[in-house]
Amino acid sequence: MIIDKNKVVALKYELRINAQDGELVEKVENDRPLQFIFGIGNMLEKFETNINGLKLGDNFNFKIKSIEAYGEPNPEMVIDVPKEVFKIDGKIDENLLVLNKVIPMRDQQGNHLNGKIVKMNGEHVTMDFNHALAGNDLFFKGEVLEVREATEEELSHGHIHGDDHGCGSGCGSGCGTNSDSESSCGSGCGCH
Repeated sequence: MIIDKNKVVALKYELRINAQDGELVEKVENDRPLQFIFGIGNMLEKFETNINGLKLGDNFNFKIKSIEAYGEPNPEMVIDVPKEVFKIDGKIDENLLVLNKVIPMRDQQGNHLNGKIVKMNGEHVTMDFNHALAGNDLFFKGEVLEVREATEEELSHGHIHGDDHGCGSGCGSGCGTNSDSESSCGSGCGCH
């Protein structure tokens, strides 16, 4: 069976940035593979293009240019947020406000966003809401571990079901389409 629309795919891979031997960002092993339904929009388009037609046991090694992945960093996504936003029970938790810490937040429309604290001054915290991999070329190297038909239930839910009927295990953050590192399935499921 080959990778094609509505097939469940399981992969192990390494993700490096900016060069074939660049910084290792993510390593997904056999025991917790990346699992997803191919062709329903949960993955980067270029990621799927590069694995389309592969079968069990096939290896892959490809590059996705930053513009075709998460784009270039957008200066408009670096925002000063009032410190009062971080109040819990009327008090600001200073342990939360740490440089380079990534904090899950929501925008005014209720969308989940991750913001990285890049600066703190007075009454404001400067946060970068760009995707963590924005501005980086992505280099993937790995192997196809499984290809199977998705069930009707998986297709209707838009994600795979494991033994616990939850999210597929081992979903990585390097290949997802959205900017948050968690989905409704919980942590470790950035691919949805």
